Amino acid sequence: MLTKDELPLCPVATIVELIGNKWKLLIIRNLLARTSRFGELKNGIPGISQKVLTDNLRSLESDGLVIRTVFPEVPPRVEYSLSELGDTLRPLFKSMEEWGNTYKESINVTS
Repeated sequence: MLTKDELPLCPVATIVELIGNKWKLLIIRNLLARTSRFGELKNGIPGISQKVLTDNLRSLESDGLVIRTVFPEVPPRVEYSLSELGDTLRPLFKSMEEWGNTYKESINVTS
């Protein structure tokens, strides 16, 4: 996890630092819908490799946005969910969804 002193001064740069790659955005999008197991996340994000998914989940967990829960079963079951802090991204993602839909509609009208 980055310390407060390591984070950029600009709040927008802070968001980009934490969730600024396409894989993290798609992982969070999926976890906003529901808690998921690793395989469900991998299947729900076309094109992501196991290594990239693992690395990004670890990063999101380290930054306090994702919770990894291991169940003491045989075989072990692991689920990923957004933390309370991660869930505060919900309005941001809703705004991004609305903007994306508006943009897609606008280019369809002018095309």
